[in-house]
Amino acid sequence: MEDCIVLYPSPGRGHLISMVELGKLILKHHPSLSITILILSKPNTNTGSTAPQYVASSTTQYMARVNSTAPSINFHHLPPISEVAHSTPSPVELNYLIPRLNNPNLHQTLKTISQTSKLKAFIIDFFCDAAFEVASNLTIPTYYFFTSSPSSLALFLYRPTLHKNMDQSFKDLNNMILDDIPGLPPIWVSDLPKDMFDRTSKVYEYFLNTAAHMAKSNGLVLNTFDLLETKATKAISGGLCVPDGPTPPIFCIGPLISNTNQDGEVHECLNWLNSQPSRSVVFLCFGSLGSFSEKQVKEIAVGLENSGQRFLWVVRNPPPDKDKDPNLDELLPQGFLERTKDKGFVAKQWAPQVAVLSHESVGGFVTHCGWNSVLEAVWCGVPMVGWPLYAEQRLNRTVLVEETKLALGLNDSADGFVSATELEKRVRELMHSEVGAEVRERVSDLRDKAVAAVKEGGSSHIALAKLAELWRQN
Repeated sequence: MEDCIVLYPSPGRGHLISMVELGKLILKHHPSLSITILILSKPNTNTGSTAPQYVASSTTQYMARVNSTAPSINFHHLPPISEVAHSTPSPVELNYLIPRLNNPNLHQTLKTISQTSKLKAFIIDFFCDAAFEVASNLTIPTYYFFTSSPSSLALFLYRPTLHKNMDQSFKDLNNMILDDIPGLPPIWVSDLPKDMFDRTSKVYEYFLNTAAHMAKSNGLVLNTFDLLETKATKAISGGLCVPDGPTPPIFCIGPLISNTNQDGEVHECLNWLNSQPSRSVVFLCFGSLGSFSEKQVKEIAVGLENSGQRFLWVVRNPPPDKDKDPNLDELLPQGFLERTKDKGFVAKQWAPQVAVLSHESVGGFVTHCGWNSVLEAVWCGVPMVGWPLYAEQRLNRTVLVEETKLALGLNDSADGFVSATELEKRVRELMHSEVGAEVRERVSDLRDKAVAAVKEGGSSHIALAKLAELWRQN
């Protein structure tokens, strides 16, 4: 029987890509193992437009490319569930609900795999927390793969303690600063993930249960490296975030960087970058879900034009049409494209982010502070301006600005709006001020440390070896 590792990503292409990169890393250093990645099928639920695209066409194409380049990675599609939701859950609720409804299929699948392979470990995304119960019943060693920052994990693990110590919802404490969360700098309550705000919500309950299960797991696998967020990493490994019980071992095995081009062709923005001076271009990109109102899009355009900086900007339509190609002449200020044609490039919908950040012409990155984007910026040595939009991104910004000093922050209004004047100021500061130079130097230093971490003898390489040794002992 061959030794097998089963990976279970949550719905969404970004989480799948992170799991695939983890699988590739395991196989690179331990080629005798086989990797099976479980894929959740789109549910037969009456959930309307909130349902995530579980197996969209682009995801199917991506998996086909993985199969052609990494044949030792096997994708196994779980059968679609037929249970119909009685109400319309939020997207985050649905990300938790669908794995739970799939538990019977998961149980049977893991038993079937165990008949032909020695199942050494089961690695799950935190949205797939329901699988922890199944794996525990089958006595399969279970690990959580945490795809966000160490600071987010520190907060996540500390949630049950906060819940126990506070009887109010955070939504009533927006002007409060928390300065006692292990591993974190002082943080405004308003910068916490919104799912923490309502103690009566189903999502709050899901996350609270997940934190408790993570603390009972065989280990926590992080897409980071030891020297990126040392304060948070030390707080977790030192047991400070789970004060009422043991903390499982943590394994910082990153950064895992995916440089997958969706269509295999050279994007036209890269040809444009080839003609720009070294470190002169500011790149603005806000993740696969990031989009703005028409008013905010126009404000960004004014700020960029007034800054006088060269820029590469990925633009999407405002919701609900963000997935359709934007009409730039209608969306942007009149004459903007003509006036900025010598200094700017506007890409519709998507750009190959790692390729852009790696380009010699790029000198700054305005980002939503999603963790994959942060890691890619560090890997490429590009300083950041943080403009968070959702989830844990405001927390990430606080850490990037106040703790690790890899980014400058943007001042926004209570509803998240950023003025043209503010964007202009921060972009100029990043590219030309002494403060910007200090951020650039710090990122450059960490880039070298990230490269060293994944090489043989580096901290991430050693962490993966320790993880593999636990699997061998199983």
